[in-house]
Order: sequence, then structure tokens, then C-alpha cells
Amino acid sequence: MLLGASLVGALLFSKLVLKLPWTQVGFSLLLLYLGSGGWRFIRVFIKTVRRDVFGGMVLLKVKTKVRRYLQERKTVPLLFASVVRRHPDKTALIFEGTNTHWTFRQLDDYSSSVANFLQARGLVSGNVVALFMENRNEFVGLWLGMAKLGVEAALINTNLRRDALRHCLDTSKARALIFGSEMASAVYEIQAILDPTLTLFCSGSWEPSTVPANTEHLDPLLEDAPKHLPSIPDKGFTDKLFYIYTSGTTGLPKAAIVVHSRYYRMAALVYYGFRMRPDDIVYDCLPLYHSAGNIVGIGQCVLHGMTVVIRKKFSASRFWDDCIKYNCTIVQYIGELCRYLLNQPPREAESRHKVRMALGNGLRQSIWTDFSSRFHIPQVAEFYGATECNCSLGNFDSQVGACGFNSRILSFVYPIRLVRVNEDTMELIRGPDGVCIPCQPGQPGQLVGRIIQQDPLRRFDGYLNQGANNKKIASDVFKKGDQAYLTGDVLVMDELGYLYFRDRTGDTFRWKGENVSTTEVEGTLSRLLQMADVAVYGVEVPGAEGRAGMAAVASPTSNCDLESFAQTLKKELPLYARPIFLRFLPELHKTGTFKFQKTELRKEGFDPSVVKDPLFYLDARTGCYVALDQEAYTRIQAGEEKL
Repeated sequence: MLLGASLVGALLFSKLVLKLPWTQVGFSLLLLYLGSGGWRFIRVFIKTVRRDVFGGMVLLKVKTKVRRYLQERKTVPLLFASVVRRHPDKTALIFEGTNTHWTFRQLDDYSSSVANFLQARGLVSGNVVALFMENRNEFVGLWLGMAKLGVEAALINTNLRRDALRHCLDTSKARALIFGSEMASAVYEIQAILDPTLTLFCSGSWEPSTVPANTEHLDPLLEDAPKHLPSIPDKGFTDKLFYIYTSGTTGLPKAAIVVHSRYYRMAALVYYGFRMRPDDIVYDCLPLYHSAGNIVGIGQCVLHGMTVVIRKKFSASRFWDDCIKYNCTIVQYIGELCRYLLNQPPREAESRHKVRMALGNGLRQSIWTDFSSRFHIPQVAEFYGATECNCSLGNFDSQVGACGFNSRILSFVYPIRLVRVNEDTMELIRGPDGVCIPCQPGQPGQLVGRIIQQDPLRRFDGYLNQGANNKKIASDVFKKGDQAYLTGDVLVMDELGYLYFRDRTGDTFRWKGENVSTTEVEGTLSRLLQMADVAVYGVEVPGAEGRAGMAAVASPTSNCDLESFAQTLKKELPLYARPIFLRFLPELHKTGTFKFQKTELRKEGFDPSVVKDPLFYLDARTGCYVALDQEAYTRIQAGEEKL
């Protein structure tokens, strides 16, 4: 703004006072512009204009379709019906576990039988049915069939048990529960505390003695149900489709609301942004109870007519064999899957596949190039987004390490922003006018997205629990009187507008006056420890300011050469980022989306009377890691041990 005012002032002075000809005025303004840093703008423009124009065209295309579908009151089942009409006999889904192939017609028939059966049982539009099942074709057919009737599916994480499982069923207010026979024992455990009005159906192999009383076998009931299309419910593009539960890393899972327009937006931005093709075959080994597997992956089948191969669970040893067997061209990843693949010994199958794109989020920058070069994958399609967020990002040109971008030239086109936060408390930092302060390139900040509830691309649908919504919304963020969605994630933007994930809220900690990024430290330690699982977090030390770094390492044998490890760390990490404490344990507990569960690790800390795993601390005098026994712990607690 100051530069613009200076240029206008120079223009007026040169023309009105000095009365210079226009050529001299123009030349003078150009020199002033370049001398004031304007050359940086030109450099950014040249380097990013192609990327920004493509991103703008993708956004415009999706926005145009969303507006049309909003006016026409389209829903996901209606969009799927048009796909079925285009190619009914094309393969829609392949379940790797049984090599079962379903055409689009078969998926349509199965889902219609689900809708007609539930309708015959008295369920109506707006009711909720919980779905508790491992990955397979039927999972897709069940929620799609519910949607045809207007019934909303609550997709339950298959790792949940007892209190957490009951919590999800209670908060969803489900009228019925459909569970896979593989989940029968988990349902049996809580049968005594289940709502007696909850109707139970089991799909899969049938063994009456392993399921709660009054459970019905669903499969034969669906075979007898009519397969005609049920009457279309009174639902539109912004009405509820289903619920996806958060991972529950910081407490009990919350049910995020997914409306039809959100399902379409998430799948379409990926499809057009990463230049997918209708003849692509997607390998989906991610859990279907989460958005990455069920929207980003399955959405390409339901909305764009692509074939999707479903695997029950990720397998590093079978990954490339599956890709070859099914001629997959796109593979999905999340979290640590790429590291697990790199940790496998080299195999011939790595170079025989036809995969041209790896699609997902969470690929660490430290292994990005190794992953793409070793497995010969031309395009890494990294994106950023949570089920409930309104500020998704896409790395459309495979910039190494980036999770997306925002135009530096036309930043107002996509109203997202990094805003400054107190990295100790994660509180938003505001200017004198009460509005949040935007970050400059290189400054870490929390990603936020402006909420415009009338716009399906910008709306925030939130959670079933209204109290949880308040924690995710802030006012006066872009300007006075507005509202924005708080992602809770800290990112950094470079000069060209590429955005890089740094940390999740609460993961960053401060030590020796510096902010420590757990994501960066975890990536470094994992690489040095042969791609082992590593969780880094901060622990309190009496008398010390901030929190000391602690690393929990999954190592069943604990056979790490700590002396060599400490020496290598000196070269790899600055002093403040090196973990003070090490804990070796058989395995690290993860969520279904491969996020480490650190809450319990933080609580246990480094007390050897609580932690029975091998513990070590960094001796500041020798620079080596030494065993942390009760005596050493007492010295640290008393402030007698320098850290």
C-alpha cells in the first residue's frame, strides 16, 4: 500500500510540477518501482502465473458446478445415478480380499436394495444408522443406499471399543447399527449398555452365538429386498449426507457433519486439480470410515466413474503386488505409509507397476524425493484438508514438501490466510484494531479460512456437538465482523506462496528460548533410525523454562547405538531441537489414520517408576545418552543435573 501511494505521488509530482513527458514519467516510475522492491513482485509473478491460472480455472470449474447442483438440488445419489447411466457395466469397485468385482449397475442395485429394506423397516429421511465395518464393497453400498433414502450414516472407526464406541453410537442418535461380522466381538462387549431400542444387523459370515441377542443377519434380507430406485427424498445439495468421526487423539471422537456439497467439493477439487482421468484405477487401502478413503478415494468412483480397488488394510509387503495385479494408476497414502514402504527391502515389483500418481497427505519432506525416485512415481499429489475444514489446499505442481499453495498475486480469490499465533498458547495475535495479523513469507502461522455460510465452498458445517463448533470458529480474523474456521495447524508460506505443514496445535513446544517443531524432529529421527516410528513431544522439567524434548521410539529390540546416534544428531539438529529424553518401546499406538497418540506419553513423562520401558537422557557434560534410572531422575527433579 505504501509503495502504491509513493508511485501515485511520484506520478503527480513528475507530471503536474515538473511537467515531464509521459515517456520520462513512465521510465522514472519503473525505476522507482524496481528500486523499491517491485522486482520481487515481477519475479513472483513470472514463477507462479502458470500455477495460479491453472488453480483459478480449477476453482472456477468446481464453483460453477457447485452453483448448478445447488440450484438443481442435486445429491450424491443423483450424481451417482448419472454415472451409472453413462457406463453401467464398467467395473466400479474391486475388493482385494475376495477379488470381488462390482460393476456400477451392481453397486446401484445393492444400494437400492439397502434403501428399500430400510424403508420397509420404518426408517425415513433424517434418521441415522451407524455403520461399523471394515473395508469392503458392501461398506460403500450401505452408506450410498442409506443416502438414497435420505438416511444419514454414522461411520464408526473400527478401532473403537467399549466407552468410545458407545459414545459414538449415543451422540449419533442412531436408530440402527449395521456391523460387520468381524466386529461382532466389539459389539458383544457393550450389548448390556446399548440402547434397547437400537436395532442390530450383522453383515458377513453368520454365527448367532457371537452376536448380541435380537441381532438379524442382514445379507439374506437385502437379497430379498426390491432393487428398484426408491422415491427421491426431499434433500438438497447442502443437506446432511453422513457423519465422519475425528480420530480422537485429544479426547473422545467428535462427529463431523458431511453434507452432499462437501462430499462433491472434496472429491472434485482433487479430480480436476491433479488432472485425474476417467480411466484411472485407484488403489485405496485407507479406512473408509475417514474422509481420505471414503471421499477422496471412493468419491472418484461414485462421482467420476473411476474404478477403485479397496483393500481391507494397508500392507507394505503386498502394496506393489496389488498395484500390478489390478493395473492401478493412482495410489492413496496418508501419514506414515510412504515411510513404511521405504522401509521394505527393494523388490522387482517396485518398478513393474503402472502407478503415475501418489495421492494423499502427510508425506514428510525428508523422504519425499526418496519415495518418488525409488518407486518411479512421476507425480506426488499432496493435499491438505480435514473432513470439516473449509480451506483445503492442493500441491498441483508437485513442489517438493509443499501441501498446497495460495496465490501471492491474487490472494483474495481464495480467502485463506496464515495468521500469527502465540506458539506457546496458540492464541491468535491481533493488531490494535482487533483483527488478526497476517503472516509474512517465512513466518509460521495458523491456517484459517473465511466462513461464508451461503457459499458451499466456504461454509462450515461443523460437528453434531454444537459446543465443539465454538472452539473452531474465531471472529474478526480477516476484517471486523467476519468469522473464520481455525484449522489448529501451523503452516509456513514461502515467497512464491507454497505452503508447508509445520505442526498441529499443541505439538510445538518451546525449549531454550526456541520453538521446536515435532514434525521436523520426528522426520529426522525416523530417518536416522532406519525409518522407525518416532513420536516427539515436550515434557515438563522442574526449574526449567519451557518443555524438554522427548522421543518415544518403536524398537522392540532397543538395539540402538546411542553413542553414534548422539554424535549424528549434533550434525542433523540444532542443540535446542535434540531430544533430551529417549524412550524405547515395542510399538507406538496410532489412530486409524496413522497419527501418533501422544496424550498418554506426555502424561507418563520420563519417570522410571511409571515408565517400564528403557529410558535415557542426554548428559550435557559428555554429550551422550545415558540410562535414566531412579537416581538420575531424582537428580533431574532436584535441578542437580544440567540438561
